[in-house]
Amino acid sequence: MKVLFMCTANSCRSVLSEALFNHLAPAGYQAVSSGSFPSGKLNARALATLEQAGVSTAGLYSKGSEVFAESPPDIVITVCDKAGGEPCPVYFGPTLKSHWGLEDPSEVQGSEQAIQAAFAQTVRKIEQRCAAFFALDLDVLSPAELKNALDRIGAL
Repeated sequence: MKVLFMCTANSCRSVLSEALFNHLAPAGYQAVSSGSFPSGKLNARALATLEQAGVSTAGLYSKGSEVFAESPPDIVITVCDKAGGEPCPVYFGPTLKSHWGLEDPSEVQGSEQAIQAAFAQTVRKIEQRCAAFFALDLDVLSPAELKNALDRIGAL
């Protein structure tokens, strides 16, 4: 099962989601990420946060969804808090789509502690949602039931 985490810039939240999902995933699951308007660079604090948590950052880069045109995902999850329902490329066709909005920790202003706390909170929320995803019995859920389950996870 291939899951695409999509955000606008593909520099922070979608990259955190991709790396954490892959770090926690059982065999047979793979996450990738992309942006509708990729920035072409990764957020340095997002990478540092992953590395501090012992999560590999190897192979991560900011990219657009066209990279997956030949190998579309099974599920697309948008993670921008301001862009729920952002259009997914048409070549993803009937791919199941859900929204797991996350506030952008890179937009937090304030002390170093406040900024790091925002990144830590984002990581915890992604981990919580991934755990709920991996607890689903995908073999028994219909596509509609899976969509409802994913939408509920996005509300956690």
